[in-house]
Amino acid sequence: MSPLKDRLVARAIDEGFDLARVCRPWDVPLVPGRLDKFLDNGYHGQMGWLAERTHWRGAPQVLWPEAKSVIMLGESYTPDVDPLAVLDQPDRGGISVYARNRDYHDIVKKRLKRLARWLIDQAGGEVKVFVDTAPVPEKPLGQAAGLGWQGKHTNLVSRDLGSWFFIGSVFTTLELDSDPAENDHCGNCRACLDVCPTKAFPAPYQLDARRCISYLTIEHHGPVDEELRVLMGNRIYGCDDCLAVCPWNKFAAEAREVKYHAREDLNAPKLAELALLDDVAFRALFSGSPVKRIGRNRFVRNVLYAIGNSGHAALRGVAQGLCDDPDDTVADAARWASLRLRDGANRLDQP
Repeated sequence: MSPLKDRLVARAIDEGFDLARVCRPWDVPLVPGRLDKFLDNGYHGQMGWLAERTHWRGAPQVLWPEAKSVIMLGESYTPDVDPLAVLDQPDRGGISVYARNRDYHDIVKKRLKRLARWLIDQAGGEVKVFVDTAPVPEKPLGQAAGLGWQGKHTNLVSRDLGSWFFIGSVFTTLELDSDPAENDHCGNCRACLDVCPTKAFPAPYQLDARRCISYLTIEHHGPVDEELRVLMGNRIYGCDDCLAVCPWNKFAAEAREVKYHAREDLNAPKLAELALLDDVAFRALFSGSPVKRIGRNRFVRNVLYAIGNSGHAALRGVAQGLCDDPDDTVADAARWASLRLRDGANRLDQP
């Protein structure tokens, strides 16, 4: 490894990253074919932006032809509690681990910018930074650089960090020493596939986002199919099941960044209180959180599905109070939840 590369990795760790590896923009030749298959199958659902700029999304060297190296960074957000424990509390809502505090986009991007400025000061060149907001195939690039491998759940898995880490990238015109790509270490394990409540994996290494609870609670507009509502349980923003059961998490260390540690009020919030949030209260509660971006209506829709699945008849009144909500999707969810609890489906408080 060159002296510059050595210093770069050390600087990345000092900035708060846990892993730093390098690949070339053209080291992901399989991405265009995989992306075309994903889109042809309609697995992207309402995420129309995935079908846009596919020439960039499939080939990073087209996104910025002058780039010679891609620095891939990983930052742990490993929780200090069992992320699935909330699933045993049906009167409370399950929020994905990454969204229980500050928005990682802001934190990671600031680190990337500081690292990029340092690199320019040290060696010149030009840089561009990305974190989950541009047509960049971050997970394939992460595997090409050796951060980890794309597991059967399609997420990146690291031998050092398990499944719990954010990815960021710095593209540069500098030629840096590349790292070897990571091999697949999933073996015969099917834990992530078998745990999925909605069976969102048509096959290993394939995801049908239309059935994924993360997609349904975050990206999907309008009512969710009733077949899927009943499978969502009390997950109201995202889903951690496939990540949480990965055996490689036994090597993961707790996140160093305190802004990733869960806020106490978001660990297992009460559904009855969340359902009553108006737009102002919703924005105040989730200020600085990634949850804020889905808006009050979609969030309360999710909460009402969880209420309908709770089996707690005492929550029926909460749902009834929203049956005439100005938002049609919220009103639909409220009527569904009210009817489901009236009929006694999955009632937990019956003798």
